[in-house]
Amino acid sequence: MPKLIDITELCLRDAHQSLLATRMAMEDMVPACTDIDKAGYWSVECWGGATFDACIRFLNEDPWERLRTFRKLMPNSRLQMLLRGQNLLGYRHYEDGVVDRFVDKAASNGMDVFRIFDALNDIRNIRHSVQAVRRNGKHAQGTISYTTSPLHTTETFVEMAERLVELGCDSICIKDMAALLRPQAAYDVVKGIKTRCGEGVRIHIHTHATTGVTLVSLMRAIEAGADCLDTAISSLSLGPGHNPTESLVAMLVDTGYETRLDKAALHRIKNHFATIRPRYQAFMSNIVGVETDIFDSQIPGGMISNMESQLKQQGAGDRLEEVFIEVPRVREDAGFPPLVTPSSQIVGTQAVFNVLMGRYKVLSSEFSDLMLGYYGETPGQRDPEVLALAEAQAHKPPILQRPADLLTPEWESLHTAATALPGCNGTEEDVLTYAMFPQVAANFFEKRSEGPLNLGRDPETPGKSTKGAAGANAPGSNAVNSPVTYDVKLNGRSHRVSVSPVE
Repeated sequence: MPKLIDITELCLRDAHQSLLATRMAMEDMVPACTDIDKAGYWSVECWGGATFDACIRFLNEDPWERLRTFRKLMPNSRLQMLLRGQNLLGYRHYEDGVVDRFVDKAASNGMDVFRIFDALNDIRNIRHSVQAVRRNGKHAQGTISYTTSPLHTTETFVEMAERLVELGCDSICIKDMAALLRPQAAYDVVKGIKTRCGEGVRIHIHTHATTGVTLVSLMRAIEAGADCLDTAISSLSLGPGHNPTESLVAMLVDTGYETRLDKAALHRIKNHFATIRPRYQAFMSNIVGVETDIFDSQIPGGMISNMESQLKQQGAGDRLEEVFIEVPRVREDAGFPPLVTPSSQIVGTQAVFNVLMGRYKVLSSEFSDLMLGYYGETPGQRDPEVLALAEAQAHKPPILQRPADLLTPEWESLHTAATALPGCNGTEEDVLTYAMFPQVAANFFEKRSEGPLNLGRDPETPGKSTKGAAGANAPGSNAVNSPVTYDVKLNGRSHRVSVSPVE
């Protein structure tokens, strides 16, 4: 009998984060949940990453309510989230008490699997989150942020996996955020971990499709013993996104491996998001094909769009190529950190500063903190001259200890500040929302009663959600306020077209 390969579906989180700037509204995901729940996935990634930020910043949607809704609609599925270790879902370190409360609330609201990573692969920044997840009886997945550099070898990744297993992680994830995981490397790392840590250690592989080689990498990972792969339904895949779920299923035919996913359910999920995706054209990534230059620059797709925006704001949109060359130099000066949130934004922004103003003439405060150890320990030595500049600018010394050890308990002050805001309901969930993004949360609390926005609907009143029988395209409604999709047969061939209203 073929060996079962488990699949984690990404369409409800990282797929639209990578392709549509995390703008997909909850109401556009709800209709697919029944089929997702019965398709046979090992887990469904639906929360964490940038979704929490996007919910309150752009969609006027309570992220905790989103989680509770997913839990209700997918009772048979393991719900999975991406957690940035000591950063939780924000961009700074939180003291351990806040980490405990966040994990407790995520677990009690329905989360099952916590994929925990640190941007620098600093185990010290992962440890407390793992302990909090295990205390709640949930699945703690220790994560290796995959990258390449003179310092990153198969042995260093295997050693990190060994430390994560010793920490008590229930599984190990190799997280390749920029599609850098070549086929042979995928085989070597998975085989190395299985050999060192034992065949019983569960290994998950997360990779993007941007460089065009990683579907082969997934196959090689399977051959080396990987247990679960991340994919996205085909209508929300490829480009800077992920490999298609259906392609992986088809690839395994007659190989001795199978996913046992329900193909009919996959087809319905695919058709649903094929209809939804065109509504978010304004937020689609400009990367639609293959970008092998990423092997040199190591710049994730989301980071490219961020740098483009920064340069255009300064009237220097034509200098992107210079920034691509500068990013690897800045990364080396900083000790070769993996480029993943928040280190990717920090390194990318400093590269932009260097190109526009001269090398290290201006340092961002975040880059200074990265150089000084306030985000954790970088894999390699930091350039001493740049380190001295950072120390002079920040007016504080470098540190060697775990950054969170310098933090004092902050829950009471967060609670006081949050509950003083108009619209805050006083729950721990609201206080945690405030803790993640204080300024954004204040605006969200005040406007929450207006209800969620849908940026993919109703062009006459941008962003307003259309709900109920009176909504756009609702049964019995004469108004057509959003694109309508038709299947048109021409010369014997079927074509899918989307028709948008004209004012």
